[in-house]
Amino acid sequence: MMGFGLGHMFGGGLLGIIFFGLIIYAIFTLINGTRFNEDQYNRRNDALEILNEKYARGEISDEEYVRKKAMLLNA
Repeated sequence: MMGFGLGHMFGGGLLGIIFFGLIIYAIFTLINGTRFNEDQYNRRNDALEILNEKYARGEISDEEYVRKKAMLLNA
């Protein structure tokens, strides 16, 4: 063998496996992080819809509506 295997490149077989494992972990973390942001966005929109419905039914005052809407949009 000429020494071009992963064992020589990354300092040994175990180190190579750990390296590639970290790369795969990073890829999954990036994918799940994007999905988490979308979930947060959807939850905020759901909360805003509920707030709008309560305001339309007259369950909350104008001041309370404005305050809570600002809190939701800034979160």
